[in-house]
Amino acid sequence: MEKMDISSSKTPTLPRDSETFVFNDWQIYYNKSHILKSICPQDGKCTLGDANCCERCKFEYSLQLPHLPDMVFPKNVLTVTFKTGIRLEFNALDALKCVESCRKGPQVACAEEWQESRPQNLLSEKVKPFDWTFSSDYQGTIGEGFVVEPTDLKLDIFKLMKKEAILFYHDLTLFEDELHDHGIASCSVKIRVMPSGFFILLRFFLRVDDVLIRINDTRFHYEIENDFILKEYTSKESTVQKLKHVPPALFVTPSEIEKHLPVLTKTTHKIVFPK
Repeated sequence: MEKMDISSSKTPTLPRDSETFVFNDWQIYYNKSHILKSICPQDGKCTLGDANCCERCKFEYSLQLPHLPDMVFPKNVLTVTFKTGIRLEFNALDALKCVESCRKGPQVACAEEWQESRPQNLLSEKVKPFDWTFSSDYQGTIGEGFVVEPTDLKLDIFKLMKKEAILFYHDLTLFEDELHDHGIASCSVKIRVMPSGFFILLRFFLRVDDVLIRINDTRFHYEIENDFILKEYTSKESTVQKLKHVPPALFVTPSEIEKHLPVLTKTTHKIVFPK
């Protein structure tokens, strides 16, 4: 094991985790790293485009949101790259760009309390109103070279439930916020690779305690005999009042509570690539 020079003035590299997995014509890569710092290390004097601009300011300048979530993972990324170089990517910045700055979140007492608990961001005073729940309809970053087209094909859940060997699996959090202890908003992505293909689930989960539950899911299923990836996006939502028949213990488990939420939006597309 290499020894660390404790006399060095350089800051030790923060621990991170990354891996590349090759599956047929695809290269799957993930990187898992540290949380975004809560304040600018240069006292807000960063300039966008400058080589020394910190990650915090890059996010604030790029997003122009009054606040960022409690936990943002700027270097957490999942990429799925075809042999020609075209790729799908999943990252926190693009996910937060899909937060609708023109849409307010649920107007309940805890919303004002949450807003007041955050320091005022002078860079973004002009952005009003603001969705304090960070609801995002992010459906992944689809690179140039893919052709996206609507389809009548349906995601085959039974195929996905079929028992297969798991060749590769990983789960990444992109961002998360506890809404000032009034619930949770989180965005995550997970992938599993089987001999028959791969499956990706990108999920935004929102729970405002005693008020609302919302789940925006994007599922990607690739089968090795196809020249396309099937993408299905669903948005589900319900007030807690309408979920009185559901055990409250399920409210904290997205995979369980989603079965009880009505579908508001559902779209399916083929992401076609040159075979």
